[in-house]
Amino acid sequence: MNKKYRAMQIVAPGVLEMTKRPIRAPGPDEVLIKIEACGVCGADLRDAERAPQEGQPGRIPGHEIVGFIARKGNRVPDIWQCGQRVGVGRLGGYCQHCKPCRRGLFHLCENQLTPGLSCDGGYAEYVVMRHTALIAIPSALSSVHAAPILCAGTATFNALRNSGARAGDRVAVLGVGGLGHMAVQYARKMGFEVTVIARGSEKERAAFKLGAHHYINTLEENASERLKNDGGVDFIVATAPASETVSALLSALSPQGKTILLGTGQKPLQVSPGMMIGAERTLTGSFVGTPAQTERALQFSHLFQTLPITELLPFERANEALNRLKQGLARYRIVLTMNQDN
Repeated sequence: MNKKYRAMQIVAPGVLEMTKRPIRAPGPDEVLIKIEACGVCGADLRDAERAPQEGQPGRIPGHEIVGFIARKGNRVPDIWQCGQRVGVGRLGGYCQHCKPCRRGLFHLCENQLTPGLSCDGGYAEYVVMRHTALIAIPSALSSVHAAPILCAGTATFNALRNSGARAGDRVAVLGVGGLGHMAVQYARKMGFEVTVIARGSEKERAAFKLGAHHYINTLEENASERLKNDGGVDFIVATAPASETVSALLSALSPQGKTILLGTGQKPLQVSPGMMIGAERTLTGSFVGTPAQTERALQFSHLFQTLPITELLPFERANEALNRLKQGLARYRIVLTMNQDN
């Protein structure tokens, strides 16, 4: 093994540069991962806009990491072995002792690390992570398909799985991008009647191919009125950061219907309390899940072939990947690959 590894670090807001760093030995509760692939997520754009702290090395972005354990600390449980393929998502390892952890809410840990934000991430050949962040990858899934499921996949899978929706319920998915294209597939395979809501007609064909039963083009018709005319909708999964659209759609919820927020935006929602109270509607958010929940999403994706649509780039072209994502050109998840000979 070489003593140094290559990585793309932030050198200015929105700008990455190749660097070489010493390979760090993992601590007692950590593992060293030799990275094979890392997905590119919308959160990476926000992470990359943070200027490096003075006197500190630039942060390495990336939180959809798949690779192999190269070394492990002496307190890492035996379920994790050197040579094993593992993943790390947005959550970089829970502490096991804070109040949420003691309640089993590991994904809400108060001391959680965040790859690419509070610790270095996966736009690199190696990374060191807490063992509590590790996710087992099914052997039948390729690393390229597994990487986006660690964030976009598990976020949408858990939102639907924990929503209370039952087979036959009507589910609307707002947006058909990196998150939305996974939500449509999961919703169809879980037995829901799926309506996709998006801007323009160019996404209609793709939406039906992914499993949608209905498509609403918001440039041509009022999505809320269309849903009402069709009998309302039981659940709305909002994957796009479109606060005005989400606000308008709330009135199309059936009594006791639920809207689940996944896409984060800058503008606040406009909510009429009476409209929510009178029909006992619910507005809630959903975060990515624990490692165990992510493993369920991975297994479901394998069994039902709900796989992300990806385009590949070598990690040296991470700037290009972020620019494509920023311009809305990614279809639908970009995955960076590390071709290593060391």
